[in-house]
Amino acid sequence: MKKILFLLFSFSFITSIFSQDNNTPSYIRKPALGISFLFNDYTTPQRIRESTLSSVLANKQKAKFKEMETGIAVSYFKGLNNHLDLATTLGGSFVDYAVGSENSVESKLLLEGDVSLNIKLLSDKYWLTPFASVGAGISKYGSYYGALIPLGLGLKLNLFDEAHVFVNTQYRIPVTTTTSNYHFMHSLGIAGVIGK
Repeated sequence: MKKILFLLFSFSFITSIFSQDNNTPSYIRKPALGISFLFNDYTTPQRIRESTLSSVLANKQKAKFKEMETGIAVSYFKGLNNHLDLATTLGGSFVDYAVGSENSVESKLLLEGDVSLNIKLLSDKYWLTPFASVGAGISKYGSYYGALIPLGLGLKLNLFDEAHVFVNTQYRIPVTTTTSNYHFMHSLGIAGVIGK
């Protein structure tokens, strides 16, 4: 019975997200192209997996910025309705770790591309919009390819409906272990409107 109630609740929530009331003004996000700086944190997830999240936070073992791998990303955003946006991102950063059967650690380019849905708490009518994101992605590290699931939270600051600044943190879960480990990807970027 609980499963059926949960499924009914989930279905009604998803239906409400995708439905549009014709009498309500539309505040759908305009297509935008953005660039962001990345900070890949492999240290904190490793410490969490070795102990617990509460232990890492209590002992202040969260990675510092100097322990993170930096990179850059290009993103495309398009609103689907007032509370749902499509986001595609291609990011690259040089990281140091061994994958596959290799035991040696050397710096190589990690490319990660993903398609995500940004589920917004508020529409683009407001200047500050919090959102949650979920998606699917692929990665390439040296000659290895893999798949990942990005789950995240973020904030978008609207700049006069022509641009926006965004901050996002994603927990990237590897589906395959050939190219990437569990990691957080923090990003800070700006995007400008490219269409009507």
